[in-house]
Parts: sequence; structure tokens; C-alpha cells
Amino acid sequence: MDECFRMWEPTTIDHDLTPTKYDGAIVLGGIGEIDMRLEKINFGWSGDRLFQVIPHYYSGKIKKIIFTGGSGSIEFPEKKEGFYVQKYLKSIGVPDSAMVIESQSKNTYENAIFTKKMMDSLGLKGNYLLVTSAYHMPRAMAVFKKAGYTNLTPYLTNRMSGARRFTPDHLLIPNPNALFSLQFLIHEWMGYITYKLKGYA
Repeated sequence: MDECFRMWEPTTIDHDLTPTKYDGAIVLGGIGEIDMRLEKINFGWSGDRLFQVIPHYYSGKIKKIIFTGGSGSIEFPEKKEGFYVQKYLKSIGVPDSAMVIESQSKNTYENAIFTKKMMDSLGLKGNYLLVTSAYHMPRAMAVFKKAGYTNLTPYLTNRMSGARRFTPDHLLIPNPNALFSLQFLIHEWMGYITYKLKGYA
């Protein structure tokens, strides 16, 4: 599984070690579950997409946080991530002027289309980071480029592959996490093929 992810996930520069500044970071949703009783988002593993970006905003490396994500649930269309992410960002001191929130999209294709319409209407141009999980980046980058984005740089989060390990425990002892991880790859491969067939990517 490590080798499969290593072949699929892109290799990019380490943005944390470069002085390059960007006009904003486009952060893709799918990062948590909405708790309607407490009216907040409970961040999951993919919350790394947002958490990796916040320090770059406070350090001045990015000017705006652009979050895109509504509800991917047919049963609970009111659980719009964008609304609750905006609420969270406000709670940690990010001003409205530094946020652009898109909360109607239900998938990666709509992330790209709806966000571009919003950015165009606001006259936002320049260089932007595209922020998503490493295993999701090939499909996301293809979709965003097809949607007409230029000057977009991939920023990978929660990478599944790591440094190669040759220790006996890693190579020989069965690990149920390998099966758990496999679902992400299958989902992305099927998604990528489907998007290609539909002309989204």
C-alpha cells in the first residue's frame, strides 16, 4: 500500500521551507462532520487541509483563505461545511476580509466551478495554492485546471505515503490499516476515471 500511494501521490516542493507568498489558498472541503446540536464542525483526519493553511495566513505567506465545501449528503443537505468552517475561522481571529467561503458545492467538480465563479465575481486574481489531501490532488488539480484556473500550485496535506521502511514489523506483520487505506485509492481511481469520461478533468 505504501508503494501504491507513493506512485499515486504527487511530489511537490516543501512550501513550509520556501519564502514564496501567495494571494490565497483554496482549501477543499470534506474535512469533518457537522454537529447540528452544538452547531459546530468536528474535524476529522482531513482537517489537516485547513490546519496546515492557518499558520501560513498568520505568518503572511497567504492573504486569503478560500474554503469550498457544502454538503455532500443527500439526507442532510443543511449540513454545509462552509458555514461552519467560517464560524470556526472567526472564532480563532480570522477576519471576514481574509475569507472567501463557498458552501453550495457537493463534490470536487462543483468545488472548482462554484469557487471560480465566486472568485471571478470578486475580481480575485494572482497566485493561489490548491490545498487538499495528497491522494486527492491528482484529480483535484486536473479538475481545477480544466475549469480554467491558472497560476495554481498544489499544496499536499495528510500524505499517506512516507519514507520507505524496511523493518520486519513494517514489511511482515499484517496491518488492518492497509485495507482501510485501500478504500481511498479505489475511490480516487474510480473518481478520476469517471471525471475523465464526463469531461470534468
